[in-house]
Amino acid sequence: MYDYRIMTPEQRADVVAFRHQRGYPLHSPPHPETEAPEFRLVSAACCNHEEVLASFERLTEFEGELLALLHAESVLVAAWVVQPNHYHALVRVADMRVFSLKLGQLHGRTSHRWNVEDNTPGRHVWFRCQDRWMRSQRHFCTTLNYTHNNPAHHGWVAKWQDWPFSSVHAYLETRGRNWLLALWKEYPLRDYGAKWDVWRRGS
Repeated sequence: MYDYRIMTPEQRADVVAFRHQRGYPLHSPPHPETEAPEFRLVSAACCNHEEVLASFERLTEFEGELLALLHAESVLVAAWVVQPNHYHALVRVADMRVFSLKLGQLHGRTSHRWNVEDNTPGRHVWFRCQDRWMRSQRHFCTTLNYTHNNPAHHGWVAKWQDWPFSSVHAYLETRGRNWLLALWKEYPLRDYGAKWDVWRRGS
């Protein structure tokens, strides 16, 4: 099982460097103070939060496919995070119904491939995606913090900047650590998203 938590700082740096060689991120993050109201947080989890993506290869593979889909659909991406059993993407989507169909196709392709690899025919991998419209700049900025902090919240890493499969590294490069810390202080999570991880088996 992939466990980023036990890697040394040097090994973690190698993982991030590897990802940059593959072309992640696809573009710089947008300016939240001007574009926030048009965004949605799109989320999906594996059924029963089973850690189907719990390998470096699958995390890398799915992140690449998700970002490629977002790029192909000309979706503006503010933040994303991919974890062993769920993902979040803070995106601006022109037509959510069309985008949901594209995500469904991605879920179907990956489900089939992973079930073949794991010899688990018929396993239900993904629960249907959910989306939440950003109502304000504050809602957007808090959601951005929530997205980047999610791996630490779930215990995959101790600090949000340590998880490699996340847009936080793009922000560290383009805005810097102090900007992210200031955003964290200005838009704290408190109990934001506290009940979001209650997922049921579904389609």
